[in-house]
Parts: sequence; structure tokens; C-alpha cells
Amino acid sequence: MIIVRDRHTRGHTNIGWLDSRHTFSFGNYRDPEHMGFGPLRVINDDRVVPGAGFGAHSHSDMEIISYVLEGALEHKDSLGNGSVIVPGDVQRMSAGTGVTHSEFNASKTEPVHFLQIWIVPEAQGIAPGYEQKRFPREETEGRLRLIADRWGSDGAVTVHQDVAIYAGELSEGERFSYAFAQGRRGWLHVARGLVRLSGDELREGDGAKIEGEREIELDTDHRAEILLFDLK
Repeated sequence: MIIVRDRHTRGHTNIGWLDSRHTFSFGNYRDPEHMGFGPLRVINDDRVVPGAGFGAHSHSDMEIISYVLEGALEHKDSLGNGSVIVPGDVQRMSAGTGVTHSEFNASKTEPVHFLQIWIVPEAQGIAPGYEQKRFPREETEGRLRLIADRWGSDGAVTVHQDVAIYAGELSEGERFSYAFAQGRRGWLHVARGLVRLSGDELREGDGAKIEGEREIELDTDHRAEILLFDLK
């Protein structure tokens, strides 16, 4: 079963410096039909104007992944980490027992567009942690590249949950498939472009809940960038 989450039905926050679309309930957006999917709790599609951002704020007991689509995102946290994240980078912050961080558009002239993803960890009260890795474009073009899982497999960042997150970029005429193990389910998020998921046409911002499917097929007549979540 595949159920499409239409981009136009997502929650929306626009406060001037931030224009954010929420796949699942977040902040002032409350939708009992979309409170998350398994351990996947948040996919926020954020656009921040030049020089602005989220001031210092705290989190606990959450795995937070940042995935930049355009521009540059500056990160600082109470663990002493400071970095700038650009397209191709994946950052994972384990909030655990508590961490304070800030996120700002690193540019004074160009906007930044990024996805903020929250995963509920398998245990509470873990030690806070931070990790950032780069995945060159040639590793995601025409295939699904593992970018995060519980074990840090194949150079992926490590998350404290039984999930696997893949990134992929398709060019015109390309297709690939993905097989789920018995009892697993998935969520597809279209980050950019247009893709067909087993015949359903999805555009930028659309999502899809995937349950009871042993294999899915993805193809496009255009270009597309996607994230696929393999969940327990």
C-alpha cells in the first residue's frame, strides 16, 4: 500500500525570515492524522533568508538530521561543535540528555534551503553527540546512497534507531528499485523535481507512506532528488 502525502496539505509556517513546510505535526501545526510515521517524527522543509536563522535553543531525546539542498547552513552547539553545512553534507546531532544549538544562514546574500529531519531514538537519556559527513554527488547520482543508519554502514552517519536513510538523484530516463525486508516499511520524500513511485507521480515536497510493499520502483522523465526512509 502506498499513500501519497500531498505537498499542498502540509503544515505551513511563514514568519518572514523563515518559510517552513511541515510533513508532520510541528510547532503550531497540529494534525492528528500526521503525527509521524514509526520513529520518523519530523520532516521540515525550511527556507531561511540571508543572514537569519534559529537562535540558541535546546533539544533532548531526539536524533536530528540536517540535509542542505541549496545554500549554506551554519551550526553551533553546546558540545563545542561549529560547522557550515552545504549540499552533499549530512549532519546528525543526537540531543540525548540535552544539547543547545543554533542554526543560521551562513550567507548574507543568498537564501538557504534545507530539510530538518527528526528521528525518535530507541532509548532516552543517551549521551549527546554530533557527526557530519560528506557524500559526493557521484555517490548519489542514479542510485540510492545510504547516508544514515544505526551502525554507520558504508560511511553513513550513525543514528540511535533502527532506520536506514538513503539519498538519490535521478536524471531523465533513469530508474531504480528498492526491496524492503520482511516487516519493514518506508517513507519517500521528494526533495526536488518529479519522480514516479510505482506509477504515482510525486513532485517536490510530496511524500509517500509505504507499507506492505516488498519492492518499489522509481523513475523520472525529468530530474529528481529524493530521500527514502527504511523503517521498522
